[in-house]
Amino acid sequence: MILAAIDIGSNAARLLIAEASVYKDGTVDYTKLTLLRIPLRLGFDVFSTGVISDKKKKKLLDTIRIYKMLMDIYEVQSYKACATSAMRDAANGKEIMKEIKADTGIGIDIITGMEEATILYETHIADNLNNVNSYLYIDVGGGSTEVTLFAKGQTVFKESFNIGTIRMLNDQVTEEQWEHMKWYIKTHVKDYQPLEAIGTGGNINKIFSLSKRKEGKPLPLELIKDYHKELSASTVEERMHLYNLRSDRADVIVPALQIYSSIMRWAGAEEIYVPKIGLADGLIRVLYAELSQK
Repeated sequence: MILAAIDIGSNAARLLIAEASVYKDGTVDYTKLTLLRIPLRLGFDVFSTGVISDKKKKKLLDTIRIYKMLMDIYEVQSYKACATSAMRDAANGKEIMKEIKADTGIGIDIITGMEEATILYETHIADNLNNVNSYLYIDVGGGSTEVTLFAKGQTVFKESFNIGTIRMLNDQVTEEQWEHMKWYIKTHVKDYQPLEAIGTGGNINKIFSLSKRKEGKPLPLELIKDYHKELSASTVEERMHLYNLRSDRADVIVPALQIYSSIMRWAGAEEIYVPKIGLADGLIRVLYAELSQK
């Protein structure tokens, strides 16, 4: 079965097309056929003006048209599409979604932060880890950060915070928001030690690649802090040159590392695993589960 997921984030839009294969024992394998990322950067409009500009709206519409063509070429049988923090905050978000639906036939749901955390949970990252430790799942985006705590095979909490990389670059995160997140993490993880972190998002994926670590090996907190210090000391142009970063990665990677390292410190996590999956992967799994129930 060929399935597709569209994730319209605050920094980029992603299309994931995957094939779901079911075996006799009931297990399901998901084979990635294509992944296309377009750096729309909707959050830079929304978090400064409250709306998505006509220029960005056109780019988004063109992007969905391209995604629709690719879905047709791959003969996608079913899809699920969602938009997250930037579209949630945009005063014209719902109107734009209606225009896209009328033009392309693609329906996109604007989901809440808690729905986002729930979909991320469907990636079942912690299923392959041991049942002794507790695991704090951290997903840092442009507009929000989703945090989920797993302990002994169970979900303890799922929480979304309006602290993201683009919001930080636009000075849209207050000291009160930081203090609330700090309080929440410290309060809710204290009874679930020892604890390790699991990180998703393009920024932590890039740091993992730069570190040359073997797949499955965690990144130490001290290394995350070192990268944050190094990258903070250079300009965006220098980061692009020295670390071979795209411009839309070079600016957001510094606030992203600040978020990851802060949450890890508050939670007492000395390491972070980077499985390189995200919201689009969760959407594929949610979609398959829905189709199976039908």
